Amino acid sequence: MKIEKIQALRGPNIWSVQRKKLIQMRLDLEDMEEKPTNKISGFRERIEAMFPTMIEHRCSEGVRGGFFSRIDRGTWMGHVIEHIALEIQTLAGMETGFGRTRETKTPGVYNVVFSYVEESVGMYAAEASVRIAEALIAGTDYDVQADIQKMREIRERVRLGPSTGSIVDEAVARDIPWIRLGTNSLVQLGYGVNQMRFQATITCKTSNIAVDIACNKEETKRMLDMASIPVASGGICVDEEDLEMVIKKIGFPIVIKPLDGNHGKGASINVQNLEDAKAGLAHAKNYSRRVIVEKFITGFDFRVLVIDNKLVAAALREPAHVKGDGVNTIQQLIDETNKDPRRGYGHENVLTEITVDRDTTDLLTKKGYDLNTIPAKDEIVYLKSTANLSTGGTSVDVTDMMHPENIFLCERISRVIGLDVCGIDIMAPNLTQPLKETGGCILEVNAAPGFRMHLAPSEGLPRNVAAPVIDMLYPPGKPSRIPIIAITGTNGKTTTTRLIAHMVKNNGFRVGFTTSDGIYVQNHMMEKGDTTGPISAEYILKDPTVEFAVLETARGGILRSGLGFSRCDIAIITNIQEDHLGLQDIHTLDDLARVKSVVVRSVKKDGWAILNADDEHCMKIAQDLSCQVAYFSMDENSPKVRELSKEGKIVAVYENGFITIKRGEWKIRVERATHIPLTMGGKAKFMIANVLAAALAGYLHGFKTEDISLSLQTFIPGAAQTPGRMNIFEFKKFKVMIDFAHNPAGYRGIEEFLTNVEATKKIGIIAGVGDRRDEDIKECAKIAARMFDHIIIRQEKHLRGRTEEEIIGLIMEGIQESGSHVTHEIITKETEAIKHAISTAEEGSFITALSDVVTNAIEIVQEYLDKEQES
Repeated sequence: MKIEKIQALRGPNIWSVQRKKLIQMRLDLEDMEEKPTNKISGFRERIEAMFPTMIEHRCSEGVRGGFFSRIDRGTWMGHVIEHIALEIQTLAGMETGFGRTRETKTPGVYNVVFSYVEESVGMYAAEASVRIAEALIAGTDYDVQADIQKMREIRERVRLGPSTGSIVDEAVARDIPWIRLGTNSLVQLGYGVNQMRFQATITCKTSNIAVDIACNKEETKRMLDMASIPVASGGICVDEEDLEMVIKKIGFPIVIKPLDGNHGKGASINVQNLEDAKAGLAHAKNYSRRVIVEKFITGFDFRVLVIDNKLVAAALREPAHVKGDGVNTIQQLIDETNKDPRRGYGHENVLTEITVDRDTTDLLTKKGYDLNTIPAKDEIVYLKSTANLSTGGTSVDVTDMMHPENIFLCERISRVIGLDVCGIDIMAPNLTQPLKETGGCILEVNAAPGFRMHLAPSEGLPRNVAAPVIDMLYPPGKPSRIPIIAITGTNGKTTTTRLIAHMVKNNGFRVGFTTSDGIYVQNHMMEKGDTTGPISAEYILKDPTVEFAVLETARGGILRSGLGFSRCDIAIITNIQEDHLGLQDIHTLDDLARVKSVVVRSVKKDGWAILNADDEHCMKIAQDLSCQVAYFSMDENSPKVRELSKEGKIVAVYENGFITIKRGEWKIRVERATHIPLTMGGKAKFMIANVLAAALAGYLHGFKTEDISLSLQTFIPGAAQTPGRMNIFEFKKFKVMIDFAHNPAGYRGIEEFLTNVEATKKIGIIAGVGDRRDEDIKECAKIAARMFDHIIIRQEKHLRGRTEEEIIGLIMEGIQESGSHVTHEIITKETEAIKHAISTAEEGSFITALSDVVTNAIEIVQEYLDKEQES
């Protein structure tokens, strides 16, 4: 078997709009296409022995053990690999269960699709599942546990931490979108101007000064002491001389910890003598040049969490430890403790596995123990000096046991330091009595406190401490999203996108939009190029200045990664025509319609899909949508439009020269087409269709009719506003038009326009695109032969796997098959072809350059026009 391609889908996609995280693997079964599972001796026994938990895979049977039944009856290896990929992820602690396996038009080649929790793990699972399947087929040994451990390690490296993840989960539960900014824990909630950011548990509202204070333990202690808050006595040391002075002042026992430390790193507690104190100083200085030395306070270690100056949780923390039984060694007790199903690798479970490190051996040495010591029955042996959960500690929720005075004290501390998310470490006999009565004190105040001990305590009631964070960032009434209008289709996407963006801007919004020529924010080009995929959409949604997004959405990005947004308010399909067929398993118009439909299927339930009522494939899509649907049509008298009007549907139509919106039998005339520059005086019919779609989008969003009309009248087409979309340059004796038409439907649109153009001679400059079907290249040539008197064939770009001679040959075949007596010549370089056409143009000629690289063509023509105007 051979893996041809693996890609990760990260948004609504052709396999599922709801399941946004999918791996798609294109797999060639090769010889295994002839060997379903029931023809492989012993396969059922081997896979069941390796994965006994697969008994829970119901598969299409819908019953427990259904997948094994399919194996008995015979199923293909692509389907088996899908199930293996899901199972090994689950065994690695990432439970997931959606999968699809479908054969492509190429026999023996399958798309194996399965869900993932972490993208990097999903990619690894794809490759591992093929290796595992090959071992099962051959009956050779395979170490599945090695793959599972590797997947765990990848997950721990790339996943969001438990605190960050809990905030994201709470946001998702409230329908707030999120974007991970990079590979660390920096996350954006919401879109555009309504975004909020946080990293771990530091939010965009967290004061930088407060973080600095909390990270400086000396400053924290001083401020708390000045506010009459009990703190442990001590001082700061940089060398052994300082250490001895502080010890002389406060006496033993002491605690030594780095001034700028976190997570208990470099700390030594209950130090009883000078020799150990010096060793503790050296250990702490590995983490910080300055070291804090404090009086060791006896009692229990508590962590209190205050969010937005309100106490939300408190936990009693206990360092990692084992309890002796008088039989087993400390190492054996650790191993037994780690078998607790609540303990896992890293942050995968409620508790973390206990590992042996320097801190462990130091603590044991102080007691005269080592890992082979057998502690007495019921003896507690502490293995870590701090109670952090990340080192194997445990927690008990004590929120409801806190004394009101201690609650007041903690909330006051958060204000004194100034932290919006504040973790307070307290050492005290209990929290049920005021600290001033028990002699307890504040040890530390932490910025970015961990949530794990509160979310899933070892004992007691779990607390949803992420909820108050979201309450703080998004109080009631504050929106998290911005309006999104998405546009897809074969032709007209870019023009429709730009027209809608112009309309939005005229209505007072700061608009961000993506097109096939660049990313724009308020008409400023931010990035140049074909920017119609999910990365470009995300670029706009991440921009903190954008109030409204208008996103051109092309097929390539949908197939490659899915959509760059979870849902939109309005989606438009301009049309579905022959283009890009034969690529990426999209062979028919039905296939293409399935891709385009992803955009309208992502519309929110009370949003609108806008479909072309003159396009049969668009109308098929309408049948399966759960949102509201509106339509546009160039013929108000067509049977389909009449039927839609009787049903009370909203339809934008071109009637009696007007752009009109019909609601049932009511008509709202928006503007006369001849007053809309984009329609070229009403001659460009396909432009009128684009205007209908854009006007309808504005109307459905709630823009006033007069504002829509004004926007239509003030949108002036040209090389700056609509590059490559019927850009006409008027020379003294002739005209030149540049257009991006590159498929039969685009050529037919130009042909219809040229029938209304008077010219002594119509000259066309055309080329083929290498990744189109033979019949598409020839069809474009036939249409060109009908609409031009003379054709210049050029072909130095977009060969895409073909030779220049091959594409030109197909164009020549198309011209000959047309039966038209059109003259032609071949000038392969586009620049030379345009220059030749301009320099030889007769008076009254109309030159049309159908260019796939419009920027170059526009620059050449503009240069000639500038020279003519200067002379």
